[in-house]
Amino acid sequence: MRIRTILLAVLLVHTVSSCAQSFTALEQQQISIEDPTLFEKSEAFTIDFAAMRDKDYSFPLPVGKAKMGKDYMVEIETQKGDAVKAMFAGTVRLSKNNPPFGNVIVIRHDNGLETVYGNNAQNLVKSGDRVKAGQTIAIVGTDKGRTYCLFAVMVNGSRINPEIIVSLDSHRLRPQTILCQKTATWKVEVSVLKEPQPDDAIAKQWWCYPLAGAKVISPYGGRGGRQHTGTDLKTKPNDEIRAAFDGEVVFSANYAGYGNLIRIKHANGLETYYSHNSKNMVKVGDRVKAGDVIALTGRTGRATTEHLHFETRINGQSVNSARFFDHDRHQLRFEAFSKDGKIKSVKVGKKEKVKAGKKTKKSKKSRRSKKSKKARKNK
Repeated sequence: MRIRTILLAVLLVHTVSSCAQSFTALEQQQISIEDPTLFEKSEAFTIDFAAMRDKDYSFPLPVGKAKMGKDYMVEIETQKGDAVKAMFAGTVRLSKNNPPFGNVIVIRHDNGLETVYGNNAQNLVKSGDRVKAGQTIAIVGTDKGRTYCLFAVMVNGSRINPEIIVSLDSHRLRPQTILCQKTATWKVEVSVLKEPQPDDAIAKQWWCYPLAGAKVISPYGGRGGRQHTGTDLKTKPNDEIRAAFDGEVVFSANYAGYGNLIRIKHANGLETYYSHNSKNMVKVGDRVKAGDVIALTGRTGRATTEHLHFETRINGQSVNSARFFDHDRHQLRFEAFSKDGKIKSVKVGKKEKVKAGKKTKKSKKSRRSKKSKKARKNK
Protein backbone atom coordinates (compact mmCIF):
# COMPACT_ATOMS: atom_id res chain seq x y z
CA MET A 1 0.00 0.00 0.00
CA ARG A 2 2.89 2.31 0.89
CA ILE A 3 4.65 1.61 -2.44
CA ARG A 4 1.42 2.42 -4.33
CA THR A 5 1.11 5.74 -2.44
CA ILE A 6 4.73 6.66 -3.30
CA LEU A 7 4.18 5.82 -6.98
CA LEU A 8 1.03 7.96 -7.08
CA ALA A 9 2.91 10.85 -5.46
CA VAL A 10 5.74 10.58 -8.02
CA LEU A 11 3.20 10.49 -10.86
CA LEU A 12 1.46 13.59 -9.47
CA VAL A 13 4.75 15.51 -9.21
CA HIS A 14 5.67 14.51 -12.78
CA THR A 15 2.24 15.61 -14.09
CA VAL A 16 2.38 18.98 -12.34
CA SER A 17 5.97 19.66 -13.41
CA SER A 18 5.18 18.74 -17.03
CA CYS A 19 2.31 21.25 -17.05
CA ALA A 20 4.50 24.06 -15.72
CA GLN A 21 5.90 26.35 -18.41
CA SER A 22 8.77 28.80 -18.13
CA PHE A 23 9.97 31.29 -20.72
CA THR A 24 13.34 32.79 -21.54
CA ALA A 25 13.99 36.49 -21.08
CA LEU A 26 13.75 36.96 -24.84
CA GLU A 27 10.40 35.14 -25.02
CA GLN A 28 9.07 37.52 -22.36
CA GLN A 29 10.22 40.56 -24.37
CA GLN A 30 9.69 39.73 -28.05
CA ILE A 31 6.19 39.31 -29.54
CA SER A 32 7.18 37.27 -32.63
CA ILE A 33 9.54 34.47 -31.64
CA GLU A 34 9.89 30.77 -32.42
CA ASP A 35 8.49 28.20 -29.96
CA PRO A 36 11.41 25.80 -29.30
CA THR A 37 9.11 23.02 -28.10
CA LEU A 38 6.46 23.18 -30.86
CA PHE A 39 8.05 20.74 -33.32
CA GLU A 40 10.17 18.66 -30.93
CA LYS A 41 8.27 15.43 -31.61
CA SER A 42 6.98 15.99 -35.13
CA GLU A 43 7.24 18.43 -38.02
CA ALA A 44 3.44 18.82 -38.12
CA PHE A 45 0.44 18.88 -35.80
CA THR A 46 -3.33 19.22 -36.15
CA ILE A 47 -6.01 21.11 -34.22
CA ASP A 48 -9.60 19.84 -34.29
CA PHE A 49 -11.82 22.84 -33.57
CA ALA A 50 -15.01 20.83 -34.15
CA ALA A 51 -14.24 18.81 -31.01
CA MET A 52 -14.02 21.89 -28.80
CA ARG A 53 -16.74 22.59 -26.25
CA ASP A 54 -18.33 26.01 -25.71
CA LYS A 55 -16.19 26.61 -22.61
CA ASP A 56 -12.97 25.87 -24.56
CA TYR A 57 -13.24 29.01 -26.70
CA SER A 58 -14.07 32.70 -26.41
CA PHE A 59 -13.89 35.59 -28.86
CA PRO A 60 -11.57 38.29 -27.36
CA LEU A 61 -14.35 40.91 -27.21
CA PRO A 62 -17.69 39.05 -27.51
CA VAL A 63 -19.75 42.16 -28.35
CA GLY A 64 -17.09 43.96 -30.38
CA LYS A 65 -17.04 44.57 -34.15
CA ALA A 66 -14.01 43.06 -35.84
CA LYS A 67 -12.33 44.00 -39.09
CA MET A 68 -9.17 42.72 -40.74
CA GLY A 69 -6.22 45.09 -40.96
CA LYS A 70 -2.75 44.83 -42.48
CA ASP A 71 -0.60 41.73 -41.99
CA TYR A 72 -3.50 39.80 -40.44
CA MET A 73 -3.86 42.23 -37.52
CA VAL A 74 -7.50 42.47 -36.45
CA GLU A 75 -9.06 45.55 -34.86
CA ILE A 76 -12.02 44.75 -32.59
CA GLU A 77 -13.92 47.94 -31.73
CA THR A 78 -16.00 48.06 -28.58
CA GLN A 79 -16.97 50.29 -25.66
CA LYS A 80 -14.62 51.82 -23.10
CA GLY A 81 -14.05 49.62 -20.07
CA ASP A 82 -14.87 46.31 -21.78
CA ALA A 83 -12.97 43.19 -20.69
CA VAL A 84 -10.60 41.42 -23.08
CA LYS A 85 -10.92 37.60 -22.93
CA ALA A 86 -8.42 34.81 -23.58
CA MET A 87 -9.38 32.89 -26.73
CA PHE A 88 -8.18 29.46 -25.51
CA ALA A 89 -6.57 28.02 -22.40
CA GLY A 90 -2.83 28.55 -22.12
CA THR A 91 0.06 30.31 -20.42
CA VAL A 92 0.85 34.02 -20.62
CA ARG A 93 4.24 34.32 -22.37
CA LEU A 94 4.50 38.12 -22.53
CA SER A 95 2.74 40.96 -20.71
CA LYS A 96 4.31 44.40 -21.05
CA ASN A 97 4.27 47.74 -22.86
CA ASN A 98 5.66 47.17 -26.34
CA PRO A 99 5.28 49.96 -28.95
CA PRO A 100 3.45 50.17 -31.29
CA PHE A 101 1.08 47.71 -29.57
CA GLY A 102 1.00 49.60 -26.26
CA ASN A 103 0.15 47.32 -23.35
CA VAL A 104 0.21 43.90 -25.00
CA ILE A 105 -0.29 40.28 -23.93
CA VAL A 106 0.81 37.13 -25.76
CA ILE A 107 -0.63 33.77 -24.70
CA ARG A 108 0.92 30.45 -25.71
CA HIS A 109 -2.00 28.03 -25.94
CA ASP A 110 -2.08 24.33 -25.20
CA ASN A 111 -3.23 23.63 -28.79
CA GLY A 112 -0.04 25.08 -30.34
CA LEU A 113 -1.35 28.52 -31.29
CA GLU A 114 -0.39 31.87 -29.79
CA THR A 115 -2.68 34.90 -29.57
CA VAL A 116 -1.79 38.58 -29.26
CA TYR A 117 -3.92 41.22 -27.49
CA GLY A 118 -2.69 44.81 -27.87
CA ASN A 119 -3.76 48.41 -27.14
CA ASN A 120 -4.89 47.48 -23.63
CA ALA A 121 -5.63 50.17 -21.07
CA GLN A 122 -4.48 47.73 -18.41
CA ASN A 123 -2.99 44.23 -18.45
CA LEU A 124 -4.46 42.00 -15.71
CA VAL A 125 -2.12 39.01 -16.06
CA LYS A 126 1.66 38.54 -16.02
CA SER A 127 4.12 36.23 -17.74
CA GLY A 128 3.80 32.66 -16.46
CA ASP A 129 0.14 32.95 -15.44
CA ARG A 130 -2.16 30.10 -16.49
CA VAL A 131 -5.44 31.31 -18.03
CA LYS A 132 -8.67 29.63 -19.09
CA ALA A 133 -10.63 30.29 -22.27
CA GLY A 134 -12.92 33.25 -21.62
CA GLN A 135 -10.90 34.52 -18.65
CA THR A 136 -10.54 38.31 -18.42
CA ILE A 137 -6.90 39.18 -19.12
CA ALA A 138 -7.03 42.94 -19.81
CA ILE A 139 -9.18 46.07 -20.07
CA VAL A 140 -9.54 47.39 -23.60
CA GLY A 141 -7.76 50.66 -24.39
CA THR A 142 -8.67 53.87 -26.25
CA ASP A 143 -6.46 55.59 -28.80
CA LYS A 144 -7.32 58.78 -30.72
CA GLY A 145 -10.97 58.58 -29.70
CA ARG A 146 -11.38 54.91 -30.70
CA THR A 147 -11.70 52.03 -28.26
CA TYR A 148 -10.40 48.77 -29.67
CA CYS A 149 -8.22 45.71 -29.20
CA LEU A 150 -5.40 44.79 -31.60
CA PHE A 151 -5.64 41.03 -32.04
CA ALA A 152 -3.59 38.43 -33.92
CA VAL A 153 -3.08 34.67 -34.12
CA MET A 154 0.41 33.21 -34.48
CA VAL A 155 2.03 29.83 -35.04
CA ASN A 156 5.74 29.59 -34.17
CA GLY A 157 6.01 33.38 -34.09
CA SER A 158 4.45 33.94 -37.51
CA ARG A 159 1.05 35.59 -37.94
CA ILE A 160 -1.63 33.58 -39.74
CA ASN A 161 -4.99 34.57 -41.18
CA PRO A 162 -7.36 34.34 -38.17
CA GLU A 163 -10.32 33.72 -40.49
CA ILE A 164 -8.96 30.23 -41.07
CA ILE A 165 -10.15 29.38 -37.56
CA VAL A 166 -12.81 31.95 -36.67
CA SER A 167 -15.49 34.03 -38.43
CA LEU A 168 -14.89 37.72 -37.73
CA ASP A 169 -18.56 38.47 -38.45
CA SER A 170 -20.24 35.92 -36.19
CA HIS A 171 -17.28 35.49 -33.76
CA ARG A 172 -17.81 31.74 -34.04
CA LEU A 173 -15.11 29.12 -34.29
CA ARG A 174 -15.06 27.27 -37.60
CA PRO A 175 -15.85 23.55 -36.99
CA GLN A 176 -12.92 22.09 -38.90
CA THR A 177 -9.48 20.53 -38.49
CA ILE A 178 -6.35 22.47 -39.48
CA LEU A 179 -2.84 21.18 -40.21
CA CYS A 180 0.20 23.20 -39.08
CA GLN A 181 3.34 22.03 -40.88
CA LYS A 182 6.91 23.21 -40.46
CA THR A 183 8.60 24.55 -43.61
CA ALA A 184 12.25 24.94 -44.55
CA THR A 185 12.18 28.42 -43.00
CA TRP A 186 10.96 29.25 -39.50
CA LYS A 187 7.45 29.97 -40.83
CA VAL A 188 4.61 27.45 -40.66
CA GLU A 189 2.21 26.42 -43.42
CA VAL A 190 -1.40 26.24 -42.21
CA SER A 191 -4.08 24.44 -44.20
CA VAL A 192 -7.57 23.04 -43.64
CA LEU A 193 -7.20 19.29 -43.32
CA LYS A 194 -10.80 18.30 -42.66
CA GLU A 195 -13.80 20.34 -43.74
CA PRO A 196 -16.88 20.08 -41.50
CA GLN A 197 -19.19 17.22 -42.34
CA PRO A 198 -22.77 18.07 -43.51
CA ASP A 199 -24.27 17.35 -40.08
CA ASP A 200 -21.58 19.45 -38.39
CA ALA A 201 -22.23 22.31 -40.82
CA ILE A 202 -25.96 22.19 -40.12
CA ALA A 203 -25.38 22.04 -36.39
CA LYS A 204 -23.03 25.04 -36.41
CA GLN A 205 -24.56 27.24 -39.10
CA TRP A 206 -28.34 27.39 -38.86
CA TRP A 207 -28.90 27.09 -35.11
CA CYS A 208 -27.20 28.15 -31.90
CA TYR A 209 -27.94 27.48 -28.24
CA PRO A 210 -28.99 30.89 -26.87
CA LEU A 211 -26.81 30.92 -23.73
CA ALA A 212 -23.62 28.85 -23.77
CA GLY A 213 -22.83 27.03 -20.53
CA ALA A 214 -26.22 27.78 -18.99
CA LYS A 215 -28.21 25.62 -16.59
CA VAL A 216 -32.02 25.55 -16.25
CA ILE A 217 -33.17 27.23 -13.04
CA SER A 218 -36.90 27.20 -13.87
CA PRO A 219 -38.43 25.01 -16.60
CA TYR A 220 -41.49 25.58 -18.77
CA GLY A 221 -44.87 24.82 -17.14
CA GLY A 222 -46.78 25.50 -13.95
CA ARG A 223 -45.02 27.67 -11.41
CA GLY A 224 -46.55 29.20 -8.29
CA GLY A 225 -50.10 28.71 -9.51
CA ARG A 226 -49.49 30.28 -12.90
CA GLN A 227 -48.14 29.19 -16.28
CA HIS A 228 -44.43 29.82 -16.86
CA THR A 229 -44.30 30.30 -20.63
CA GLY A 230 -40.55 30.03 -21.03
CA THR A 231 -37.39 28.36 -19.75
CA ASP A 232 -35.12 30.28 -17.37
CA LEU A 233 -31.41 29.83 -18.13
CA LYS A 234 -28.62 31.11 -15.89
CA THR A 235 -24.89 31.67 -16.23
CA LYS A 236 -23.52 35.01 -14.98
CA PRO A 237 -24.48 38.71 -15.16
CA ASN A 238 -23.93 40.43 -18.53
CA ASP A 239 -23.22 37.16 -20.32
CA GLU A 240 -23.79 37.16 -24.07
CA ILE A 241 -27.16 35.97 -25.40
CA ARG A 242 -27.20 34.67 -28.98
CA ALA A 243 -29.93 34.32 -31.60
CA ALA A 244 -31.16 30.72 -31.78
CA PHE A 245 -31.80 30.88 -35.57
CA ASP A 246 -31.56 33.32 -38.47
CA GLY A 247 -34.41 35.82 -38.42
CA GLU A 248 -35.72 39.38 -38.12
CA VAL A 249 -36.02 41.36 -34.90
CA VAL A 250 -39.70 42.33 -34.53
CA PHE A 251 -39.52 43.76 -30.99
CA SER A 252 -36.69 45.22 -28.88
CA ALA A 253 -37.69 47.32 -25.90
CA ASN A 254 -38.78 47.20 -22.25
CA TYR A 255 -42.06 45.32 -21.86
CA ALA A 256 -43.82 44.90 -18.48
CA GLY A 257 -42.63 41.90 -16.43
CA TYR A 258 -40.35 40.78 -19.24
CA GLY A 259 -38.07 43.78 -18.72
CA ASN A 260 -35.81 44.32 -21.72
CA LEU A 261 -37.28 41.95 -24.28
CA ILE A 262 -36.24 40.89 -27.78
CA ARG A 263 -38.54 38.95 -30.13
CA ILE A 264 -37.15 37.38 -33.30
CA LYS A 265 -39.28 35.92 -36.07
CA HIS A 266 -37.70 32.98 -37.87
CA ALA A 267 -38.38 31.48 -41.29
CA ASN A 268 -38.61 27.99 -39.78
CA GLY A 269 -41.97 28.87 -38.20
CA LEU A 270 -40.79 29.80 -34.71
CA GLU A 271 -40.68 33.10 -32.88
CA THR A 272 -38.17 33.30 -30.02
CA TYR A 273 -38.29 35.55 -26.95
CA TYR A 274 -35.24 36.69 -24.92
CA SER A 275 -36.01 38.73 -21.81
CA HIS A 276 -34.78 40.28 -18.52
CA ASN A 277 -31.75 41.50 -20.51
CA SER A 278 -29.44 44.10 -19.00
CA LYS A 279 -28.87 45.45 -22.50
CA ASN A 280 -30.46 44.82 -25.91
CA MET A 281 -27.87 44.87 -28.69
CA VAL A 282 -30.27 44.84 -31.67
CA LYS A 283 -33.20 46.96 -32.83
CA VAL A 284 -36.47 46.33 -34.67
CA GLY A 285 -35.86 45.50 -38.33
CA ASP A 286 -32.35 44.08 -37.81
CA ARG A 287 -31.63 40.81 -39.61
CA VAL A 288 -29.66 38.43 -37.42
CA LYS A 289 -27.84 35.17 -38.01
CA ALA A 290 -27.89 32.17 -35.70
CA GLY A 291 -25.18 32.77 -33.12
CA ASP A 292 -25.16 36.58 -33.37
CA VAL A 293 -24.88 38.32 -29.99
CA ILE A 294 -28.22 40.11 -29.46
CA ALA A 295 -28.25 40.97 -25.74
CA LEU A 296 -26.58 40.62 -22.34
CA THR A 297 -28.12 38.76 -19.37
CA GLY A 298 -29.70 40.86 -16.64
CA ARG A 299 -32.59 41.06 -14.17
CA THR A 300 -34.81 43.79 -15.64
CA GLY A 301 -38.56 43.38 -15.27
CA ARG A 302 -39.94 40.77 -12.86
CA ALA A 303 -36.78 38.84 -12.00
CA THR A 304 -34.97 37.93 -8.78
CA THR A 305 -31.60 37.07 -10.36
CA GLU A 306 -29.69 37.72 -13.57
CA HIS A 307 -30.79 35.16 -16.13
CA LEU A 308 -32.30 34.62 -19.58
CA HIS A 309 -36.02 33.90 -19.91
CA PHE A 310 -36.16 32.04 -23.24
CA GLU A 311 -39.44 31.33 -25.04
CA THR A 312 -40.41 29.61 -28.27
CA ARG A 313 -43.78 30.47 -29.83
CA ILE A 314 -45.77 29.35 -32.84
CA ASN A 315 -48.54 31.64 -34.14
CA GLY A 316 -48.34 33.56 -30.85
CA GLN A 317 -48.84 30.46 -28.70
CA SER A 318 -46.05 29.44 -26.31
CA VAL A 319 -44.58 25.98 -26.79
CA ASN A 320 -42.08 24.30 -24.48
CA SER A 321 -38.61 25.12 -25.85
CA ALA A 322 -37.46 21.69 -24.64
CA ARG A 323 -39.30 20.32 -27.70
CA PHE A 324 -36.64 22.00 -29.85
CA PHE A 325 -33.58 22.13 -27.56
CA ASP A 326 -32.00 19.62 -25.22
CA HIS A 327 -31.22 22.06 -22.40
CA ASP A 328 -28.95 19.62 -20.57
CA ARG A 329 -26.67 18.99 -23.55
CA HIS A 330 -27.21 22.40 -25.21
CA GLN A 331 -28.10 20.64 -28.44
CA LEU A 332 -30.84 21.05 -31.04
CA ARG A 333 -33.44 18.28 -31.26
CA PHE A 334 -33.10 17.58 -34.98
CA GLU A 335 -36.11 15.25 -34.91
CA ALA A 336 -38.34 18.33 -34.38
CA PHE A 337 -37.29 19.76 -37.75
CA SER A 338 -37.76 18.62 -41.33
CA LYS A 339 -34.86 18.27 -43.77
CA ASP A 340 -35.32 21.86 -44.99
CA GLY A 341 -35.06 23.15 -41.41
CA LYS A 342 -38.77 23.90 -40.92
CA ILE A 343 -40.45 22.78 -37.71
CA LYS A 344 -42.72 19.77 -37.78
CA SER A 345 -46.24 19.67 -36.27
CA VAL A 346 -46.07 20.15 -32.51
CA LYS A 347 -48.61 18.65 -30.13
CA VAL A 348 -50.04 21.07 -27.59
CA GLY A 349 -51.97 19.54 -24.74
CA LYS A 350 -53.89 16.35 -25.51
CA LYS A 351 -55.99 17.20 -28.56
CA GLU A 352 -54.57 20.27 -30.25
CA LYS A 353 -51.75 20.59 -32.74
CA VAL A 354 -49.92 23.74 -33.71
CA LYS A 355 -48.29 23.95 -37.12
CA ALA A 356 -46.27 26.89 -38.36
CA GLY A 357 -48.13 29.08 -40.81
CA LYS A 358 -51.57 27.68 -39.93
CA LYS A 359 -54.10 28.70 -37.35
CA THR A 360 -54.67 26.46 -34.36
CA LYS A 361 -57.64 24.13 -34.83
CA LYS A 362 -60.22 24.38 -32.09
CA SER A 363 -61.29 21.23 -30.30
CA LYS A 364 -64.82 19.79 -30.69
CA LYS A 365 -65.50 20.46 -27.02
CA SER A 366 -64.67 24.15 -27.49
CA ARG A 367 -67.04 24.40 -30.51
CA ARG A 368 -69.89 22.64 -28.62
CA SER A 369 -69.39 25.03 -25.69
CA LYS A 370 -69.74 28.07 -27.98
CA LYS A 371 -72.88 26.64 -29.60
CA SER A 372 -74.52 26.02 -26.22
CA LYS A 373 -73.76 29.56 -25.10
CA LYS A 374 -75.30 30.95 -28.29
CA ALA A 375 -78.43 28.77 -27.82
CA ARG A 376 -78.91 30.00 -24.23
CA LYS A 377 -78.57 33.61 -25.40
CA ASN A 378 -81.27 33.17 -28.05
CA LYS A 379 -83.80 31.72 -25.56
